[in-house]
Amino acid sequence: MKIAILSGKGGTGKTTVSNNLAALISEAVLIDCDVEEPNSHIFMVPRITGEEEIQTGYPVVDDDKCIHCRKCADFCHYNAIIAGAAATMPLKDLCHDCGGCRLVCPAGAITYEKKGIGTIYTGKSRFGSDFLYGQLHLGELSGVKIINRLNEMTADRDLVLVDSPPGTSCSTVAALEDSDYAVIVTEPTPFGVSDMKMVVEMLREMEIPFSVVVNKAGLGDKEVYDYCRGENLSISGEIPFDRSVAEAYASGKLAVEISDENRSLYNTLWLNIRKEAEKSHEN
Repeated sequence: MKIAILSGKGGTGKTTVSNNLAALISEAVLIDCDVEEPNSHIFMVPRITGEEEIQTGYPVVDDDKCIHCRKCADFCHYNAIIAGAAATMPLKDLCHDCGGCRLVCPAGAITYEKKGIGTIYTGKSRFGSDFLYGQLHLGELSGVKIINRLNEMTADRDLVLVDSPPGTSCSTVAALEDSDYAVIVTEPTPFGVSDMKMVVEMLREMEIPFSVVVNKAGLGDKEVYDYCRGENLSISGEIPFDRSVAEAYASGKLAVEISDENRSLYNTLWLNIRKEAEKSHEN
């Protein structure tokens, strides 16, 4: 089973939830798909046993062969090729490596070269579980290829927890690929609810069953509860705001490490999530 943990915006607690669950569930594989700003490794402190560079292709134009017909530029939906009357110039940072420009070029003037866009690290967390994360190189615009590879590398595992990118970007959609269930981590604030609504719409469009976890419960207002009630959304658990947890988090420690109460809270949360996930696939 693949369970994606996501949020409408950064800072709501999806990494907190995914890491605490991964610390408790020894058989789970945690993958950090927030490749632009991965931070699960700060808490997992993995012993790295493998690295894999992820590459992408980009077009190169042979000026001697190019007849300046503009077919390549007209084809590209990402505006990654500028074509004028005297020159054709690819913009490799915008290229999505689809290969279409090469196919439509009647002069055979386009070839592809490779460049590295990031690295995937694999290893064992300090809790003894398997852990993988990706890191996009500075300046690169898309980490989707890295996320797709992370999904491939864990496709045969029995239980995968995904620390997803925030929001509803292409990277988030890629992280959700083949997920059996999703958990939306939100907070009881107007911003939290507003951004959560976009995630709900995305998950419904992708037909992925999900439930909600309210982090920092006790702060803010009741709007998130009213919204969940109105949309008939299941709340799998609430995580109360606790200053001692925030202080531990700032030093790289997880909530489940600092008290039996927190460990029990996350155990109960996991039981609820698993129950909801199993129930959703029975219906």
